[in-house]
Amino acid sequence: MELNSIKPADGARRARRRVGRGIGSGLGKTAGRGHKGQKSRSGGYHKVGFEGGQMPLQRRLPKRGFKSASLKYNAEVTLSDLERLGAAEVDVLMLKRAGLVREIVKVVKVIKSGELSRAVKLTGVGATAGAKAAIEAVGGSLA
Repeated sequence: MELNSIKPADGARRARRRVGRGIGSGLGKTAGRGHKGQKSRSGGYHKVGFEGGQMPLQRRLPKRGFKSASLKYNAEVTLSDLERLGAAEVDVLMLKRAGLVREIVKVVKVIKSGELSRAVKLTGVGATAGAKAAIEAVGGSLA
């Protein structure tokens, strides 16, 4: 096979429909757009969700829930992430350098997901009750 011999499979590429080329084509005159109205005009269309002036669905439904803006400053790290990191002492700055948490993060918490086999000393990093027990079980500590 050569680069100049590569071509799409038969039937994979259809010819572009050429509209407005006489009445015999079946797509002359109005070119499949029907008569008059916004959708027949060039450049005329509506925005996404527009329902012809009727109150759109996203406005008919009630607002629900709340998402705190401060959540973007929090992050989670798993026990398996700490295992892969392979460091004896871990703090927030080290986690940022390793790419485990984003630069914007201020509060980091370790969650119990995966296994930890080596002792790790956490400084300025929180942990769930299960993660704390797992860290202390292998000789690690939280400060």
